[in-house]
Formats: sequence, C-alpha cells, structure tokens
Amino acid sequence: MNAELIVYVRNKNAAQKKVYCANCINCVLVKVPAEMITKFILRVRCRKKHWSKKLGEEKLYKFFTVARRTIETCGDYESMGELKAYLKELRKSLHLKDKIYTQESFLKP
Repeated sequence: MNAELIVYVRNKNAAQKKVYCANCINCVLVKVPAEMITKFILRVRCRKKHWSKKLGEEKLYKFFTVARRTIETCGDYESMGELKAYLKELRKSLHLKDKIYTQESFLKP
C-alpha cells in the first residue's frame, strides 16, 4: 500500500470510531436560568461527567451545537438508536442560535 492510501484508510477508520455525544443516553438536556428567573436557555451535559473544563468544573454545551459534539472513545457510551437517521433529524430540528424560553412556551407543543 502506498502512503496516501494508508493515511486515507486510517482517517476513514478514525471517523467511523468517533462517538457522537448527542446519540448517547448520557447526553442530557438541562435548563439554565437566563436574564430573569422565569426565563431559561437549553444546554446539554454529560450525565457521566466526561465533559469538564481544565479546572475540573463541569462543561455545558449549547443545545444547538450538540449534533457536532464528538469524542474519540467513551467507555460509558450507550447508543439511543441508528446514528445517521437520528443526527439528520436532530440537525433539521435544532435552532441556529440560542433561544430564550419561558416555562409556558417550553411546555407548548
């Protein structure tokens, strides 16, 4: 095998092994207070505390970016279903930026 083909095969295998956190049962949606007590924004966090800042504090990610969040490997990864179909639907339904919710607007279908 030539060097270019070896690099391609390695990169292709690495891309397949990436874990999309959005498809994991441990990736959960949380409400974070915004502006006033009655308003909030949505963030995601890892229930198993795999996302942390350098000083050890838990890292929260913006909800609309969750479809892009990946890690190389995760011992606690539990898939919620077929990856490609789930990510496709998730990307279609996510907002392009943060949205501020009220309790009433969040509960409406």
